[in-house]
Amino acid sequence: MSAQSAFHESAGTNLNAQSLRADARRESLRLLALLAPSLFLVFAITIVPIGWLFWLSLFDEAGAFSAANYARFFEQASYIKTFVTTFKVAFIVTGACVLLGYPLAYMLSQLTRRAASICLIFVILPFWTSVLVRTYAWLVILQRKGLINSWLIDLGVISQPLSLANNLSGVVIGMTHILLPFLVLPLYASMKTIDTDCLRAGMNLGAGPAATFRQIFFPLSLPGLASGVVIVFVLCLGFFVTPALMGGGKVIMWAMRMEQTTSLYSNWGAGAALGVVLLVVTLALLGLFQWLLGARATGVWSSR
Repeated sequence: MSAQSAFHESAGTNLNAQSLRADARRESLRLLALLAPSLFLVFAITIVPIGWLFWLSLFDEAGAFSAANYARFFEQASYIKTFVTTFKVAFIVTGACVLLGYPLAYMLSQLTRRAASICLIFVILPFWTSVLVRTYAWLVILQRKGLINSWLIDLGVISQPLSLANNLSGVVIGMTHILLPFLVLPLYASMKTIDTDCLRAGMNLGAGPAATFRQIFFPLSLPGLASGVVIVFVLCLGFFVTPALMGGGKVIMWAMRMEQTTSLYSNWGAGAALGVVLLVVTLALLGLFQWLLGARATGVWSSR
């Protein structure tokens, strides 16, 4: 090949590469233009309020720039107690939803399409009723002279009414009932996508039903379970109506403390600081959860 031919071939290659890069840039700009309205909406309703919340938390009651709102967390034990209670309730409710929701989602995934559709109606049915109405219904059921205590006393199971409302137990029961569908629905959707041929292959290789479930079905359902757990956990941290009514003033969660700080004491800086701390801790826990889930999934599949 002559030097002139090699030069023309190199020039053509460079020109083609430049054209491809220019096309890629134009395509990126077109995609960015299509995404611009959505990005602006996310920025307006998410980034700006969070930034304003953080900025507001840096001013004390007198309007002076100060970190007093954050120092209050270490100075007052009530803040730490409320913070611990919030995450305690969130972990308990999330665990209860997993224990109740996983078997329910598994049962739904094993039914025929028609039967599963009918059963899913009963899972979605609570969404048609207000959270406030459902909470008051649980108060009627769980109070000292409610349905459960009345039935248990009439049957001779107990002699004195159980304390099921206006305490931590009532909060957990009410929140579990309200948040259970948020775990069942994504988990059921994940289970329905599991290829049954994988389960049959495991059984053909000699695995029993328990081993097939433990080694094949459960690992494949982890993405849906993780999605449901994250949704339930995050919703628990910001729950207000059910803890306020079912707790009877004895269970104070972070959202209730923020409402008291802003509406009762008119201290918006302290309320904003509460929101910022809750947001930061929640994001940290979600990052830790994602890392642990990724490590767990990598360990499961690398061991095969």
